Amino acid sequence: MKYYLGFDIGGTKTALSLGQLNGKNLFIVYREEVKTTKDPKDTLNPLIKKAKELRKEYQIESIGISCGGPLDEQKGIILTTPNLPGWHSFYIVDFIKEELGLPTKMMNDANACALAEYHFGAGKGFHNVIFITCGTGFGAGLVLNDQLYSGTNGNAGEIGHVRIDKKGPLAYGKNGCVESFCSGAGIAKLAIEMANKEKELPSIINEMGGLDKVTTKKLAEAAHYGDAFAKKVFSRSGKMLGKTLAILVDLFNPERIVIGGVYMRASDLLIRSMKKELKKEALPESLKVCKVVPAKLQEEIGDYAAISVAM
Repeated sequence: MKYYLGFDIGGTKTALSLGQLNGKNLFIVYREEVKTTKDPKDTLNPLIKKAKELRKEYQIESIGISCGGPLDEQKGIILTTPNLPGWHSFYIVDFIKEELGLPTKMMNDANACALAEYHFGAGKGFHNVIFITCGTGFGAGLVLNDQLYSGTNGNAGEIGHVRIDKKGPLAYGKNGCVESFCSGAGIAKLAIEMANKEKELPSIINEMGGLDKVTTKKLAEAAHYGDAFAKKVFSRSGKMLGKTLAILVDLFNPERIVIGGVYMRASDLLIRSMKKELKKEALPESLKVCKVVPAKLQEEIGDYAAISVAM
């Protein structure tokens, strides 16, 4: 058995996990998370303290870091990740390596999750797998012909930055980009934009406490209870998701597209409009051999992803 440490860096939370690899099976044997703050060292220090304790108990091989891009994976630097404003230009690999004294590697979270689902989840047994993050941000990890494709400097798959509509909420530095319609943060922004276009503010917005209190989680709960406005927001997001997936299907001809985050928790609210648009836009021959599925690793995917980078 081998042990690995993983740091999963997210826009809202950062987690430390200890993974045990037994044969081809990976088990999470310890996990701890903290709130992500604007100061990377303040966020990481309590987790590093725990990691030092784990090192005394377990023979740990290496450390993996999973983080949203853009990154410089070769130099181990967080660049201009939109959901980590205080972390820009932070040499995270050097920082963790110096603190813990173990080989340390960083990877874009979409790529890391793609590896995790390819080896241990819904992509297991397939040769061409695309994983899509659908949390605070939106990006794609590409496993093509059984190899991770990360691009020249690790930033391939940033589909969230692609503009798919001339108008739309602002996200990832652009109005109308994929992330503004389909990410967890983007769906809330989409709801606010759609609410402002209504003759009267939808009642569900008032129940939430106003436009500045809108969250995707609250919208999903309202949609599941049958609220017409919330369902309309998810239908619009699903349509844009379908348009985005069609681009990936046409470009990469995958066998599986695995989606985490919001889709994993609320696929029933997105799937109808997503499938309709996907069928309309994608090449039929490519779509016929591709299945869109929620992440099998579910809420543990970030932990599996970070540890997959370490492996």
